[in-house]
Order: sequence, then structure tokens, then C-alpha cells
Amino acid sequence: MIKVTIYQSSEGEISGFSIQGHAGYAESGSDIVCAAVSVLAQNTVNSIEQFTQDGFSADVDEEEGGLYLKMEPGYSKESKLLLDSLILGLQGIEEEYMDYLDVIFEEV
Repeated sequence: MIKVTIYQSSEGEISGFSIQGHAGYAESGSDIVCAAVSVLAQNTVNSIEQFTQDGFSADVDEEEGGLYLKMEPGYSKESKLLLDSLILGLQGIEEEYMDYLDVIFEEV
């Protein structure tokens, strides 16, 4: 199962996310759930880097299936929209494939 943790403040501002694990929906290379989550997450990180001036740190652990993003405080409305879009997409996948993806929110 893929576990996605969205880190947010008590006011609901997202400070980052972590994605860990493999879905196990199908064999490696054919797993549509892993592929969908990976594309959404990687595109979000790439879009924040390409289309904003906001600071962040990101780390990838390919072996463990991990992607981690930490945003610097005070980021733009563009990054907020990209992060909100990521969450929307992940929650849509979770609705259809709840046995393979778990999205949780954690207050930090």
C-alpha cells in the first residue's frame, strides 16, 4: 500500500508531504496505481520548481518508493494551487483504489 501523509498547520496550510511504499496493485512496471501517484507527485514538485520562485526541499528514495517535499513558509498562491491539485488527484485515486492508497493529513 502507498501511504501519503500531507503535513499541514493548524490553519490548514500545507507544509509538505511524504509518499511511501508501493501499491501492490500489479507487478512492478505494470502498476497503474503506483504510476498515477508517481506522476501526480513528481509533476507537482517539477511544477513548483518550474513555475514559482518558492523555496522547498525534495528527496526521492526510489528503492523504497518514497518522495518527500517540504515547502518553505510563505509560499505563493501558485504553489498552493499545485499542492491542492495534487491532493485532489490523490483523493480521487484513493476513492477508486482504497485498498492500495491511503491519504492522511497530519498537523505539524
